[in-house]
Amino acid sequence: MLIIRLARMGARKQPFYRVVVIDKERARNGRALEIVGLYNPRTNPATVDLKRERIDHWVSKGAQVSDRVEKLMSKAPAPADTAA
Repeated sequence: MLIIRLARMGARKQPFYRVVVIDKERARNGRALEIVGLYNPRTNPATVDLKRERIDHWVSKGAQVSDRVEKLMSKAPAPADTAA
């Protein structure tokens, strides 16, 4: 089963996170299938950069979204459609 979750990166006491698609059985920082975003809580305000179309692609393939990533997706503004 695939899951979209956070993988911790950065130095000690200076974390930032990658939003990754990974097999649920792998370790938190194990080899991911794809990196679909970044989250940096140390900036003010926190930086959230998500590839929404890739997340939607993986969800359509059956990947589950973790609670924390779901919360980040709801807080981060959705990209505006540029169908002009």
